[in-house]
Amino acid sequence: MAVAALLGAVLTVLDTPAAGADTVGAGSYTTTAPGPLPSGCADLSTNPRHWVTADAPAGAVPTNDWWSSILWKRTNCAYGEPLFAQPLGFRARSAGLGVSYSTKPTISGSAKGVGEYHFDYTEDFVAGVAGLNAPEVKVDDWSDWTVSPVLSDGTHTLRATIGSGLPFAYFRATGGDAQIKVASGATADVWSRSGPMLGYTIAGHDYAAFAPSGATWSADGSGTTFTSSLAGKDYFSIAVLPTTPSTPATDRAALADEYAEYAHNHVTGTAVSYAYDEASSTVTTKYGFTTTAMEGTGKGTVAALMPHQWRHLAGGSPLPQRYISSRGPLKVLTGITSFTTSMVFHGVLPEVPAVADSSGADATTLQNHLNAEKADPTRQQSDDTYWTGKGLGRAARLAEIADQTGNTAVRDAALAAIKSKLTDWFTASPGETGHLFYYDDKWGTLIGYPASYGSDQELNDHHFHYGYYIAAAATLARFDPAWAGSTQYGGMVDLLIRDADNYDRADKRFPYLRDFDIYSGHDWASGHGSFAAGNNQESSSEGMNFDNALIQWGTATGNKAVRDAGIYMYTTQAAAVQDYWFDTKDEIYPSDFPHKEVGMVWGNGGAYSTWFSSAPEQIQGINLLPVTGGHLYLGDDPAYVKANYQEMLDQAGKTQPGIWPDIWYEYLALGDGDAALADFRANSSLTSEEGESKAHTFHWIRNLAALGTVDTGVTADSPLTAVFVKNGARTYVAADTTAAAITVHFSDGTTVQVPAGKTVTAGAHTWTGGSGPGGTDPTPTPTPTPTPTPTPTPPGNSGTSPTLYLSGDGTLTDTAGTAGSVTVASADSVNHDGTPYRPLAFTASGLNMKYAGGTARFDLAVDAQQAVGNGVQLQVSYDCTGSGTWDRVETYRYFATDPVPGWEHYTDAAGLASATGTSCDLRNGTVRVLIWNALGHAPSTVATGTQAVVRLPFT
Repeated sequence: MAVAALLGAVLTVLDTPAAGADTVGAGSYTTTAPGPLPSGCADLSTNPRHWVTADAPAGAVPTNDWWSSILWKRTNCAYGEPLFAQPLGFRARSAGLGVSYSTKPTISGSAKGVGEYHFDYTEDFVAGVAGLNAPEVKVDDWSDWTVSPVLSDGTHTLRATIGSGLPFAYFRATGGDAQIKVASGATADVWSRSGPMLGYTIAGHDYAAFAPSGATWSADGSGTTFTSSLAGKDYFSIAVLPTTPSTPATDRAALADEYAEYAHNHVTGTAVSYAYDEASSTVTTKYGFTTTAMEGTGKGTVAALMPHQWRHLAGGSPLPQRYISSRGPLKVLTGITSFTTSMVFHGVLPEVPAVADSSGADATTLQNHLNAEKADPTRQQSDDTYWTGKGLGRAARLAEIADQTGNTAVRDAALAAIKSKLTDWFTASPGETGHLFYYDDKWGTLIGYPASYGSDQELNDHHFHYGYYIAAAATLARFDPAWAGSTQYGGMVDLLIRDADNYDRADKRFPYLRDFDIYSGHDWASGHGSFAAGNNQESSSEGMNFDNALIQWGTATGNKAVRDAGIYMYTTQAAAVQDYWFDTKDEIYPSDFPHKEVGMVWGNGGAYSTWFSSAPEQIQGINLLPVTGGHLYLGDDPAYVKANYQEMLDQAGKTQPGIWPDIWYEYLALGDGDAALADFRANSSLTSEEGESKAHTFHWIRNLAALGTVDTGVTADSPLTAVFVKNGARTYVAADTTAAAITVHFSDGTTVQVPAGKTVTAGAHTWTGGSGPGGTDPTPTPTPTPTPTPTPTPPGNSGTSPTLYLSGDGTLTDTAGTAGSVTVASADSVNHDGTPYRPLAFTASGLNMKYAGGTARFDLAVDAQQAVGNGVQLQVSYDCTGSGTWDRVETYRYFATDPVPGWEHYTDAAGLASATGTSCDLRNGTVRVLIWNALGHAPSTVATGTQAVVRLPFT
């Protein structure tokens, strides 16, 4: 049972009529659905227990799990999709449960560009009941990392229990003989048929089936079907052995005999418990197995540990044999009822400390960047839960930096923006349909509307979205603790935490740790996981943002249950990320896979890709953002940081990142701050990523250049701490976001006194900054240096202006004209990446300009409304002399639009996909811009006028 406690302050929920709002302190949520609900086969929208038996656990059904597709059916409405439990894979069939042990990956792609590896489901056999013809699979039980699917036709029934890390599958059979049927086209080599045990090999994989004592297995004439009457009993089990085709027969037989000791100790439940020890900064996690002895009195079982587990195993001696899996080598423990891991928590910070010079040009530059954000600290891109969260995260970074550097005006503006938006979203009024949360008691979930990226109909990404809200609330709680109290809005923050990852087993309103796969050690993003490759997640860093948010919120509000849940998930997931997303030790990915990182982890593999972009900067960069003081784990291996950064450049074919350069410079700063600072200074006019700001980027890089890299060799007895080292000299950082001073002890004997509300450094850089609750400490805001107002381009059509605008009549003109929009035709569900398809054309002729170097710059407002999967693409062609021949053609990477109504910005930051010909001066020349949908099944809209500007590389 998990070490978790109820909130220090009990939530008070007052029920009101369905058309109204249910209150939580001063906040509220609606119980009347204001938008789309989770959807799938049959009546799932209103009955998520459609494929759940009456014997299954009460309370909210789990989602976002490795086995979710058999409960939440969306594609295969009878049997769901393959399930990847590691080491085994399973697929429900009418005749039983298909079993796969995939040991040879399929690798696609090349060293340049998108690539994937998958240990595909390849069926070796089906375990079932003779005569079974079940029309569907249901779920009869679940625990922290097991599930019990059941198949029945009314006469015959097969109930299985399968789980992550279980080499065994356990079965209960009624209505006929137990049956093992070899997959079509495969053959079975039987190497043992000794009483109740059947040893057989299929496709090089060794299995052992165990019937009850006194039972035997018989084969049909073809040797492809094996049956047992089970000696009148109803149970049997099958295990895959950790052997290879080269394993000696004696070793194989010995392993089968060892497994036989535990074959009838059926695993009937699993549970995790964890504890955070502040003094040693250690997270201890116990993985417990409940077994039921079908014969005898034994309790021990067999478990296959994943790399993030066996690297930190506290006690126990794994077998020398290993299982092959998509998560790398699995090590085996036998005869256990539990195993324990011990991991070091290296701490997090509210923000990197401002140790750099507080005066001089850099200080002035930072304050200018901060002051530029005062009017709109969130700079929100769209109005849904995800983009609201991104804006809140942006404002929180600005508030922290402004507080550290004494800019009270910007700090207070950012805090006011955070408070206004959070209060708005945390208050639901009758009849309101947006900027609110809805609780669905059937699904046991809290959905924010407007939703995005399937957060409503698929329950996708709740931890991604809500992590930003919780982190911003933690920053606000430092300065306005009353707002964060349980009688005000703290209860709503807690509901968001419980929805994404409910830390309280006693609270049945939400599933326990919804998004967090306890055994695999990381989140899953899809609610239903209904894919042939299993469930998936790309942005591990946004998952870590949620975990960090819990640490920050729990610390600021004194809620240790939330804090410790955050530390447990953060520490565990950081280890999983280093292995499965980054493979920093080069032991996980198949040897032929050509990348140092995957953009997405799938149940059966990994992919150098994303859902939204093919650009290397974004494939790799999606696992780096948002950059916060909770993401220092990204710098645990500085050498890997530099190698990963270089791979991105190599893949993009560039010397500097063309997309998200600020994210990449901030990441590089964790490996080489001086290099990152030099790159940023040379490219300071970059376009910030939507959740970033120039102020934060400069602050982060400038200070890491002074601090050096993360030192993981020293820990502390307080969670908001970090240690950096540069040229052998350490800087110790400790933050206190509470109203009482603390003393922090570092493991090397260093002690730091931290006043309430302050961040303090000691060692190489000694500094104290930040205000206490109420925000009265900072010094007055520095006066910014005025920014010159650019001279506007004169109106007219001179043929000499390099700044042109798209016009609704198909021309490019140097006057913006009347704002409007045009429609881009659908791609008709065909990939037209790089090849114009039914494009819109915009042309300017009679141009006389001198080539100035580089390529075109552009900023187009585009919108796909609610269409999913569209990708708008742009091409610029140059006819140098108006001869009718294109001398130069530049095609840019497409922009993947979101399915949320509202303008998005497609800019040249997408990067150049290809260029042909030679650049030249224009002498009575012609320039043409083509725009089309490279992907998608619906039209898109592109603005004209002021929101559609193309800047040619000419003077």
